[in-house]
Amino acid sequence: MVLAAVIAPWLHLAGKNLAAHVATHDAAAWIEWLGAACERAKFSRFFNRSLMLSAVLLLPALFGRIRHLRRSDSLPTRKARPILAGHGLLQWLTGLILAGGLVWLLGMALELAGAFAPVNKDVSPGKILGKAVVPALVVSVIEEWLFRSLLLGIWLKLAKPTAACIGTSLVFAFVHFLEPAKGAVIADPFSAGAGFVLLGQIFLHFTAPQFIIAEFATLFTVGVILAWAKIRTNSLWLPMGLHTGWILAFKGSNLTKESVVGNPLQPWWIGESLSIGLLPIATLLVTGWLCHVTAKRFFAPPSA
Repeated sequence: MVLAAVIAPWLHLAGKNLAAHVATHDAAAWIEWLGAACERAKFSRFFNRSLMLSAVLLLPALFGRIRHLRRSDSLPTRKARPILAGHGLLQWLTGLILAGGLVWLLGMALELAGAFAPVNKDVSPGKILGKAVVPALVVSVIEEWLFRSLLLGIWLKLAKPTAACIGTSLVFAFVHFLEPAKGAVIADPFSAGAGFVLLGQIFLHFTAPQFIIAEFATLFTVGVILAWAKIRTNSLWLPMGLHTGWILAFKGSNLTKESVVGNPLQPWWIGESLSIGLLPIATLLVTGWLCHVTAKRFFAPPSA
């Protein structure tokens, strides 16, 4: 994050210069597209891209740490057992149905209660595919490999499973909210310290009680369930299925439903979407319990 705070102002300056150049000169189609995107982008988006770039630049240090841990004989190891493709697919489908199904039922109940209503426009299949299905499939694979395979695997070498689940879940929730609260303004986005100003606003975001209870807690609960599913099954199939189901359900509801302003369940029980509020957290907890029972009975890895 510190490296991103240093890089962001320079990336922001380069992006805006590119936008100005494209506006007055002919260029290749993809450069014009990139310039238009830079013109629309706020400073927070440049910070987000700087964060990704920083992660890539620091990957060699991470892999060096992983090699060091693997060479250490004093640390316990958790060897993954091979899982047949059919059994893995069953785990994935189980997670998909449990996660997506319960959120879908929550959405129906809230619509009947008058807290949500269908959007007043048709949503094309292409939009659902691009905004919900593809992100669900791609993000679930990438994030499960990163958080539940790589990060949780390292953490389990250094701590007990409960501490590893909590620690990785806090990181998982935190990185999903690396942006300031709505309405936050960077006075001078071209200054060299603009990245650190934004970083301070991001941390300030975590001092709001409503944000912690209604939004951050939801992602933390998701992280705990996914981490525990990985430990219970010693594979990524069930976590990937759960993750896919949640993204499909949450993003699908954002495309097809909208909250009714002034409904009595806001702001604590439900927020502007199905992923915010105490009712979604309760739904996640029920999902986690069902996941635990299912994994314990059907998907627990055989003892050595």
